[in-house]
Amino acid sequence: MKMESVQEQLKQWGEIMITTDAGETYEIHLGDTKFDLQNRVIVLSSPHAEYIIDGDAIENVKKHYGHKVEN
Repeated sequence: MKMESVQEQLKQWGEIMITTDAGETYEIHLGDTKFDLQNRVIVLSSPHAEYIIDGDAIENVKKHYGHKVEN
């Protein structure tokens, strides 16, 4: 999947789950993710690390709905 498609899905939904062709899954949000179209990478900044993801290695996108967390 092209990273431009991933970026468009994120803009529409606000939060998505992406899975790479290596089987890694990331939850990305509008506020913590940048798309570097020139270098073809997605940069995810989290409190614990900065992840550099191959932007064209995304296998699928999962959109999920918000929900109340039950105790």
